[in-house]
Amino acid sequence: MSAIEKRLAELGFELPEVAAPVAAYVPAVRDGDHVHTSGQLPMVAGKLPLTGKVGAEVSAEQASELARTCALNALAAIKSVIGDLDRVTRVVKVVGFVASNPSFTAQPGVVNGASHLLGDVFGDAGVHARSAVGVAVLPLDAPVEVEITVAVRD
Repeated sequence: MSAIEKRLAELGFELPEVAAPVAAYVPAVRDGDHVHTSGQLPMVAGKLPLTGKVGAEVSAEQASELARTCALNALAAIKSVIGDLDRVTRVVKVVGFVASNPSFTAQPGVVNGASHLLGDVFGDAGVHARSAVGVAVLPLDAPVEVEITVAVRD
């Protein structure tokens, strides 16, 4: 078990299996010293635990937890490409999409679920640039989707 996976376990999390793509793409791609994940939905054992719009059917707190699940799924996708999360040298960018009720404007707080997990796991190397975007709808009516770019070493 890598040091990063041990840290996840200390925080009470387990790295999931890589979520199966829902269309024609791969979960992550390495390009030089970076790994880019596809947008990760908050799948748990192949299913979405909640669906709907944040600020309507899904609370901001629930959505933040779902964003954390997206980040865990992204880490699993990264591991599938590089084999060992200890090879991650920096979380470079996080992009979070939040399916939002039209009056909901707290997208940054939702995406904090992913950002806080990455900071807790990677420490200073987990501090990243970020976008948090409200959208009308996401695939499968997911409330949240997160993609991550990390720098890696050989």
